[in-house]
Amino acid sequence: MKKHVMSFLAAVFLLPVFFGCMPHTTGETEIGVRTRKIAIFGDKGVEDKAYPPGSTYFFLPFVNDWDTFDAKLQNVEMTLEQGKGDRASRDDLPFKTIDGNDVGLDVIIVYRIDPAKAPYIRQHVAPNDRTLRQKIFRAVARSKPRDIFGELTTEEFYVAEKRDQQAEKARAALHEILDPMGIIVERVLTKDYRFNPEYQKAIEDKKIADQEVGKNRSAQHAAFEDYKKKVEDAQGEVNKAMAEVDGQFRKAKIEVDAYYDQQANIAKAIRAEGIAEAKAIDEMNKALSGSGGEAIVKLRLAEALQGKKIFLLPVGGEGGMNLKTTNVNELLNVMGLQKVAQDGK
Repeated sequence: MKKHVMSFLAAVFLLPVFFGCMPHTTGETEIGVRTRKIAIFGDKGVEDKAYPPGSTYFFLPFVNDWDTFDAKLQNVEMTLEQGKGDRASRDDLPFKTIDGNDVGLDVIIVYRIDPAKAPYIRQHVAPNDRTLRQKIFRAVARSKPRDIFGELTTEEFYVAEKRDQQAEKARAALHEILDPMGIIVERVLTKDYRFNPEYQKAIEDKKIADQEVGKNRSAQHAAFEDYKKKVEDAQGEVNKAMAEVDGQFRKAKIEVDAYYDQQANIAKAIRAEGIAEAKAIDEMNKALSGSGGEAIVKLRLAEALQGKKIFLLPVGGEGGMNLKTTNVNELLNVMGLQKVAQDGK
């Protein structure tokens, strides 16, 4: 037994002599991971060291394995269009909205690996990039977003802002699941979406109906604007007529006020004149009622009778005339007194 062990050790030490160390390289975006198949110095298994990109490393062949993981951004496009995206066949995300309608959604998920966790990925997650992408990442990336986008109602799914909110929510959920595995999810982007044919037909019919409604609303709005313009024009004519009538009213009022003021002034003058005459009469009455009043009356009577012819007629008593029953004019004619009076003028 001891002899076999010594032979094995000798063979191990002689391997570099016969075969030499082999070069192992990493590309510009690749992270290298070394696995010790046989441990002479150190531990056996995946080495807990990430080899940086763009370098060459030398290890003994056969006793070491070499794997690389690409650390650049990776786009996983899942779409309905065949021959495009991550799969040649239909690959969009099918799910149901919360109100039960079937939806197919095209998405692009952008991710990258954490370079420092490349050894952990090699030992515990996936042996290479292809397995990591196809077996691990896609399984999670197709499952979780379906649940999150399915939280929307059909009407909400039409709103781009709502879809963007759910896309960010899906990114955060995927990152929470995949980050411990060394996978960093950068973005979840939504593209085209579609409903089942029957519902799609209903949507198209609704869009046509909405267009008709919009057309009718536009016509209604135009009719309303035309009616509004006519009302404004009529209101303008009414305002113009009212302004003219108001002007005429103001003019008439000014004239009436002027006439009223004139008549008021005349009335004031007449009143003042009447008051003056009344005062004069009052003063005359006072004068006449005094001691000289009778003399003044006699004087005025004498002035009135000056130049007048006076005839005396017997009136009353026995043989006198009754003036109530006597025609004085006829009596004067008989007596010739009227002619005499006319001649004397």
